[in-house]
Amino acid sequence: MLVKTYSSAVLGVTATTITVETHTDQGINFYLVGLPDSAVKESQHRIVAALRNNALKWPGLRITVNLAPADIRKEGSAYDLPIALGVLAASKQRDFPDLQDYLILGELSLDGGLVPVKGVLASVLQARKEGFKAVILPEENAKEAAMVSGIKVFGATNILQTVDHLSGDLPMEALQINIEDEFRKKTIEPSFDFSEVKGQSNVKRALEIAAAGAHNVLLIGPPGAGKTMLAKRMSGILPPMSMQEALETTKVHSVAGRLEQGQSLVAERPYRSPHHSISDVALVGGGGYPQPGEISLAHNGILFLDELPEFKRTVLEVMRQPMEDRKVTISRARFSVDFPASFMLVASMNPCPCGYFNHLSKDCVCAPGAVQKYLNRISGPLLDRIDLHVEVSPVSFDEIAKTEMAEGSEAIRERVVKARELQNHRFEKSKGIYANAQMHSRQLREVCALDKSSRDLLKLAIERLNLSGRAYDRILKVARTIADLEGSSSIKADHVAEAVQYRSLDREAWVGV
Repeated sequence: MLVKTYSSAVLGVTATTITVETHTDQGINFYLVGLPDSAVKESQHRIVAALRNNALKWPGLRITVNLAPADIRKEGSAYDLPIALGVLAASKQRDFPDLQDYLILGELSLDGGLVPVKGVLASVLQARKEGFKAVILPEENAKEAAMVSGIKVFGATNILQTVDHLSGDLPMEALQINIEDEFRKKTIEPSFDFSEVKGQSNVKRALEIAAAGAHNVLLIGPPGAGKTMLAKRMSGILPPMSMQEALETTKVHSVAGRLEQGQSLVAERPYRSPHHSISDVALVGGGGYPQPGEISLAHNGILFLDELPEFKRTVLEVMRQPMEDRKVTISRARFSVDFPASFMLVASMNPCPCGYFNHLSKDCVCAPGAVQKYLNRISGPLLDRIDLHVEVSPVSFDEIAKTEMAEGSEAIRERVVKARELQNHRFEKSKGIYANAQMHSRQLREVCALDKSSRDLLKLAIERLNLSGRAYDRILKVARTIADLEGSSSIKADHVAEAVQYRSLDREAWVGV
């Protein structure tokens, strides 16, 4: 007898529906085909124990299970439950009349309990697209799956509960969630606020501009100046995530297995801060069976790289293309996968090995040429992709001793949101572009037209600083964002002048060291 159940394989952040074909015949043996990995091959031992511990039988028959399409590699333990149900139906122990309507996922423990699996959101989205009426999966994954509307979600705790539901003996109730309410509940106030930061008004202004236009930013300053403290507060001034962004982000974290138990949605913008010893694969993603890296886990949020020159050169260079394309493609001999990587890069660094080059009161003790050698650890092409280079100076005692609170993150966020609303309206017909930092050359010519005084000022700056063509584009984008924060429809000379100031590493004071 032949029975078909349906499960799912996740490759990258997209899912493919897998048909689990179970055939029984005379004989005693078990064959599992369809390119399974070790975890899938071991499923027989888990299923046999789970069935026997729940008063069900492993049939004394020749059983062949095919995972189709057979040319896609199957990995993980999510196939345990659909295989077990297929065996029960094919051996005529139970009758499941509506089995073809269900997508089924779940790992079995030896006592028959269901263990949560990864990549559920991507699988359920694909199931809805293909017309499945319902999905059965472990109870811990049910909230995540229920974020997809238009398909029934049944969360089961063990195999017996699943069998009773499919046979009609004891139907389960579908989990229903008000998606908007769940989204609002998951939105929490940021832990860090700019009101706690003393002084640094110029840096706060630069970070506000970066947040308003989704620009990459590099903070340069001596130890203890507050670079990390300022970076941690960036997420508090970014616009709240939309539902679509939340689903995209949740999908990546689900595939990577980073969702906490029972978590249904990632509603806060991610803030990822990897250590400088990270490998290039861990940063951009990869492996034998590709998994998302830190730049994908930071999708729709912030990637903070502290002490940027301490990262290995190869690690930094692999970020160059993802920063431009806002996605990373991992290629293998037989397939390639795309992971989203639309993140804001916030980086910090000391100006030299000792940390006190260009310091107001302390002398730099680095050897001649050491400063330039230190800066050269970051390549020119990578620096060109960073829109704002901001110098962070130590805060004076008078500033630290002030008792009044500075402007809070909420007030800054309101201005950022207004600027983003202008950009959303501006780019509503441009697919995949929602902020000034993402403009292509064509949009740049249309949106960033300059009058004569602005053009002359920019020409003088380009010639004096010997900037690249990419740096010219970055200045225009930043100037457009500054104009948006002021509510100006056109870019003015003072907007260009402020944007040029945020190219610290292009100035002679740095270039000539």
